[in-house]
Amino acid sequence: MCLIVLAHKVHPRYPLIVAANRDEFLDRPTSPLHVWASAPHILAGRDERAGGTWMGLSTTGRFAALTNYRDLRRPEVQGPSRGALVQHLLGEELGNADTSKYAGFNLIHGAFDALHYHSNITGDHAVLDPGIHGLSNHLLNTPWPKVQRAKAGMAEALLSEEPNVEHLFELLADREPAPDEALPDTGVGLAWERILGTIRIDAADYGTRCSSVVLVDTQGRARFVERTFAPEGEQDHSLRFSV
Repeated sequence: MCLIVLAHKVHPRYPLIVAANRDEFLDRPTSPLHVWASAPHILAGRDERAGGTWMGLSTTGRFAALTNYRDLRRPEVQGPSRGALVQHLLGEELGNADTSKYAGFNLIHGAFDALHYHSNITGDHAVLDPGIHGLSNHLLNTPWPKVQRAKAGMAEALLSEEPNVEHLFELLADREPAPDEALPDTGVGLAWERILGTIRIDAADYGTRCSSVVLVDTQGRARFVERTFAPEGEQDHSLRFSV
């Protein structure tokens, strides 16, 4: 997952609204959004190579999502799959787990009405304040151009009594490039910073594999819509449930 924007306890009817893109190599095997047979409380897509997931909901009223931290100048860490953390957090709290053995990541997780943020880069583990938050491949609310654009788009969506799911998907499909002087320097070189600097990414062998929108209302009813992108075309996967 490379971009998450969420409104936490902002909208009067939907205390949790999430719009997110998962960016990954195109040849990495993945299953779309579904109820896991091996863990029926989990509603998520699945990374079929490592077995975990990048974002999901649980039937017990939990949310978890992860982004990688990108800085090629940091020492490489060959740790366990970070997707396993999301799977774990859809069942229970992080507790005192040692996350230093993993490559760099950010997590947003917790009960729908009590989210937390954790980064193993800084060691931060804090309650997520009410507001609009954006997360890409740095730290929470780092003002990268794509994060700022996504937060502005979410703020616009919140002006409606009933947020428009299609408008959120349009936001996630934004391919407008950022000016070079506004791009971060994460060690991948300017050409790749340009490619990775858009909300939706389209490269020859890497890009946005799916876009997701989650709406949770004040009664705990959740709607989870995912659109996957593959050579054979776009597909919609949608789940609704109540907790």
